[in-house]
Amino acid sequence: MRPPTPPFDEDSARAKVQAAEDAWNTCDPERVAQAYTPDSVWRNRAEFVTGRDEIVAFLTRKWARELDYALRKELWAFTGDRIAVRFQYECHDAEGRWWRSYGNELWEFDGDGLMRRREASINDLAITEADRCLFGPRPAEEHGLPFPLA
Repeated sequence: MRPPTPPFDEDSARAKVQAAEDAWNTCDPERVAQAYTPDSVWRNRAEFVTGRDEIVAFLTRKWARELDYALRKELWAFTGDRIAVRFQYECHDAEGRWWRSYGNELWEFDGDGLMRRREASINDLAITEADRCLFGPRPAEEHGLPFPLA
């Protein structure tokens, strides 16, 4: 069981989005994978992932190359067992180049509140370190606030 569970209302959908943001900002693949069904199906950009083991492997690779990762997610829409979010994150690569990535995710949950399907469309923008606007996890006093489209 991973509350909140469907059917979602606005408050429970916002709580689910914030919980996902908080988990992803830990950059802990094992912790993040526990929010997904054992047979969860993902499309992340052009990569297809199935099941928790593949999720852990994917996230391990991701966070090995996306350093100082900081993410913000915002509820876009919800209905029944589905949530749509927009997000942006910033990170740098091993060469010190900074990136801001923008995207949208479509999520579908089972009755226990575990995500069974995740589809992510993402675009990357090279930025300078001076252009950064995300510094670590979102402070608690900013939970639920929209993030600026930088």
